[in-house]
Amino acid sequence: MKTLIGIPARYGSTRFPGKPLAKIAGKEMLLRVWENALQAASKFEGCEAVVATDDDRIMDFCKANNIRAVMTSPDCPTGTDRIVEAADSFADKPEFVVNLQGDNPICPSWFVEAVIGEYYKDNDVETVTPVVNLKWAELDNLREHKKATPFSGTTAVFDNKGDAFYFSKNIIPAIRKEDKVREKSEFSPVYRQVGLYGYRYDVLKKIAKLPEGVYEKLEGLEQLRWIENHIKVRCVKVDYRNFDKMAALSGVDSPEDVARVEAVLKEYSLL
Repeated sequence: MKTLIGIPARYGSTRFPGKPLAKIAGKEMLLRVWENALQAASKFEGCEAVVATDDDRIMDFCKANNIRAVMTSPDCPTGTDRIVEAADSFADKPEFVVNLQGDNPICPSWFVEAVIGEYYKDNDVETVTPVVNLKWAELDNLREHKKATPFSGTTAVFDNKGDAFYFSKNIIPAIRKEDKVREKSEFSPVYRQVGLYGYRYDVLKKIAKLPEGVYEKLEGLEQLRWIENHIKVRCVKVDYRNFDKMAALSGVDSPEDVARVEAVLKEYSLL
């Protein structure tokens, strides 16, 4: 196996118990994520997908819907740990592992493809994450949104190869003489990171053993732990194509988010 797309799916949730099995326009959220994973996997030789769960109800659902799944320990503290355990369960270990969150049914399949494709182009990459170049109006919306929820939305700065210097819950970089910069392009110099990650398998194993980092604690961003430990994070540029309103939704965190996701899917005739 060259690549494994792992989908962590935990039944217990303080804000939304049973979230992976919640229906979105009549179809379970986990099933939607699984279908996106299969679509991405079909584009690459040696790419497979699996759900990693700790709950019999989710496992039963997977069996009933022909979804490949493995049972992982209920003691896994994070989705990343759950993915490590799932990957370790295969005799044929993957070279590269993608962590596709089971509560993000509108993550475009081409984002997953971009992450995997970066590894297929360059086997030396250690970790990969997608970033979206914000148009000025989108940057303005992000700034306004952060007035109410300062720790929503993550931005990134990276070198000319795409390897990240830093990620922040603040909007970076700062922009001097912004009025003049706005005149040059419809796109701002700000890139928003999408919460999707791919890891070289040996690097993933290393990450799972690292202690929490200084800047990770401050920003609440686990990828800063990797940078602090000299692990490179490759930023691959993606866009939402003609589905721009998806950018406002990072996933389903509460029952109220279901209606928001349904509205966007309906608008784009994706139900």
